[in-house]
Amino acid sequence: MGNLSIRGIDSDLATTLKQQAQANGKSVNQLVLDVLKEHTGHHKKRHFTQEHHDLDFLFGQWTDSEFQDIQTKINNESQIDVELWK
Repeated sequence: MGNLSIRGIDSDLATTLKQQAQANGKSVNQLVLDVLKEHTGHHKKRHFTQEHHDLDFLFGQWTDSEFQDIQTKINNESQIDVELWK
């Protein structure tokens, strides 16, 4: 694996790189490597790993009785009607 030096980085770009690296929990080196890989087609994009947060407000909101009511309905719907499968 080789090394590469980049000259001519102005202070605004250096500040932006440091801020983005910190915001993403990465080192500046890792951030620059990721950007280079992505823009040169060497970055493997992850499929099926997208996180969604549109229903987060519902998490932990049910009372125990609400949970039991919903679970009972789910269990009732999960029953197989043997007569239908004959």
